[in-house]
Amino acid sequence: MIFGFTEAEIASFFLTYGVGAFMLYMLFIIGQLAWQSKAGRFGAFVIFLGLGFGMLGFVAKGIIQWVLEH
Repeated sequence: MIFGFTEAEIASFFLTYGVGAFMLYMLFIIGQLAWQSKAGRFGAFVIFLGLGFGMLGFVAKGIIQWVLEH
C-alpha cells in the first residue's frame, strides 16, 4: 500500500487520467504540427484524422467496454 492505496487502485487511476492527459497533449502536438506547417483547414483536418485515428480507437474501446459492463 502506498499512501493508503493499493497497487491496482493506483494503476487504474493513472491508466484513466494519465493516458487521458497524454492524449490531450498529443492533440496539442498535432495542432502545433498543423499550425506550423500552414496546412490550412483541409490539411489540418487530414492531419488530425490521420494522427488522431488511433486515439479515437482507444477511446471507442473504453466506451464499448463501459457499455458492455453496464
